Amino acid sequence: MPKSREWHLVARPHGWPKPEDFALRETDVPEPGPGEILVRNLYVSVDPYMRGRMNDAKSYAEPYRLDQPMHGGAVGRVVASGAEGFVPGDHVLHPLGWREYALAKAEAVVKVDPGLAPLSTYLGVLGMTGLTAYAGLLRVAGLKEGDVVFVSGAAGAVGSQVGQIARLKGASRVIGSAGSDEKVKLLVEEYGFDAAFNYKNGPVAEQLAAAAPDGIDVYFDNVGGEHLEAAIGALNLQGRVAVCGMIAIYNATEPAPGPRNLSRLIQNRLRIEGFLVGDHYDLQPEFVQEVGGWIREGRLHYRETVVDGIENNLEAFLGVLRGDNTGKMLVRLPE
Repeated sequence: MPKSREWHLVARPHGWPKPEDFALRETDVPEPGPGEILVRNLYVSVDPYMRGRMNDAKSYAEPYRLDQPMHGGAVGRVVASGAEGFVPGDHVLHPLGWREYALAKAEAVVKVDPGLAPLSTYLGVLGMTGLTAYAGLLRVAGLKEGDVVFVSGAAGAVGSQVGQIARLKGASRVIGSAGSDEKVKLLVEEYGFDAAFNYKNGPVAEQLAAAAPDGIDVYFDNVGGEHLEAAIGALNLQGRVAVCGMIAIYNATEPAPGPRNLSRLIQNRLRIEGFLVGDHYDLQPEFVQEVGGWIREGRLHYRETVVDGIENNLEAFLGVLRGDNTGKMLVRLPE
């Protein structure tokens, strides 16, 4: 059996993760036992939520264990099988990323068809990030035709789909924020946002007010912090906020101050709701059918930022935290 390289967390980061908090180690690859399959990973996902799993704190996802391989979404090819229904050559989606080879229990994997869509899309536009956008906007925020929608982190894997789905579902105006002028241009010219701004160019509240002079009805939050406070200030009567992530505070070493304008929740009868995609997997069939159709028709666009080599997995993850990616950040491994 081949050797496998896998990333281990060796120290819990304080603030921004540092390379010395991690180690790339070589291990032996075992033969699969009954009910197990061995997968050669081909694409590995890196996502902002993984930063929270590096802390030894109670959360919605179990913390990574020190000196053990880290987990994350991955797609790969079955190379050996001890499980009925799986044969070498099958392609599967599973939660054992950050490594070259994964020994997985058959009940933890899902077959995917590279003939229907590129393998990478099962980690992005047709995967967890896509369903997050779909469920958060349509179910949690309760998008209605004619709503004005604001999306933070709008050039990322989730945010870029939120804005496009909003337009396809009848929003009257869609506004996005991003961290570079290049991304702002992408939002308007490729993804069809009505307006976008670079949050580094000035106060978010001022730029949002200029982009949405009549206020907003829905805010999809990927960032938190200043963005959340600005959105609360701009929300119209009975406005809704779907809180997906708060990447602005993931590496904070001190408690982040909350929005200073929460009294507006009372004045404008606002609703703020956090959500996890795992609570909405019942929408998966509807999501794949509808979004898959939009992609085939050329009505929904997506970007991927691809980094090659398991040795660069950590740098790709740090890049997500810095905002280096446009669309979904992936690590590609050779066949």
